[in-house]
Amino acid sequence: MSSPRAHALALAPHPSASRDVVRALEARVARAADGTLTLTYALEGDVSRLRLPPPGPPGRADGLWRHTCFEAFVAPQPGTRYLELNFSPSGQWASYAFEAYREGMAVAEDAEDAVITVRRAESALTVGASVRLSRLRGVAPARVALAAVLEESGGRLSYWALEHPPGAPDFHHPCGFALQI
Repeated sequence: MSSPRAHALALAPHPSASRDVVRALEARVARAADGTLTLTYALEGDVSRLRLPPPGPPGRADGLWRHTCFEAFVAPQPGTRYLELNFSPSGQWASYAFEAYREGMAVAEDAEDAVITVRRAESALTVGASVRLSRLRGVAPARVALAAVLEESGGRLSYWALEHPPGAPDFHHPCGFALQI
């Protein structure tokens, strides 16, 4: 059995973001036939100037996007439904299902427990996540948006994504679903 093909992509900062703390952010994503998504976010920059949550008990938690958090949005085709996945360096995660653009939000119960790994160095942070999504099993293709919210030690947030729509940061916007897997 062959391993899933991994896609490596650079995330771009929203035009409102400063570039003095984070120099680069790359995301890798692979999808297996059983619906498992494996994601790796590799950040280069002054990690000491990022506000990172302390390690905590792994499991689901809400509001992760308010602080440093790595995200994936997955839209099985065809249709308007999509999933939002949040992965925190604390080891916590969240999954939400939407019926359409920002409509009908509910906890995505079919997402099995995510496994999150974190490696931290002075100038690098790597967050990996693996989660099985039963709704992706046997469905092809899917559109994906990859994103991150990064909180600086002073509380300022920057937003990173494959694509940004005009105006305010909006990871749910259809233009962000720039990868097909």
